Amino acid sequence: MVISISAVLLLLILAVLFLRNSGLKISHAIVCGLLGFTLAGSSLAPTISEGIAATADVVGSVRP
Repeated sequence: MVISISAVLLLLILAVLFLRNSGLKISHAIVCGLLGFTLAGSSLAPTISEGIAATADVVGSVRP
């Protein structure tokens, strides 16, 4: 749960930055949002969630 909230906040911040710098148009942001909702409701959602969790575990285990 914490990972998904953190990922959502990170992606939201990036989207806002891209929108403010004219690197992302509103129509593109809407399409990306709709794609996210579509993926969340698909059968790929558990696989994507497990992949994100595994990536977070790997990044969390790296010691500087």
